[in-house]
Amino acid sequence: MLVPVVDMKKTGQRIVSLRTQRGITVRDLQSMLGFTTPQAIYKWQRGETLPTIENLAALACILSVPMEEILSVDCRKVGG
Repeated sequence: MLVPVVDMKKTGQRIVSLRTQRGITVRDLQSMLGFTTPQAIYKWQRGETLPTIENLAALACILSVPMEEILSVDCRKVGG
């Protein structure tokens, strides 16, 4: 059976890439998302954590991409 697994490092790299392609700084994103500090964004970019579904939806809107383009998902085989 195949199960989806989110690759946090690759997802973080995609966030950095999409953000920089659009000329958006971390501070810009912090302001757009209403965060008091940029720490959550840095953690996403380093692949330490993932955005909540609400923040993922906001990122998709801000970056003008579908959520699927932000997340890096691999299907892995489990079991026999």
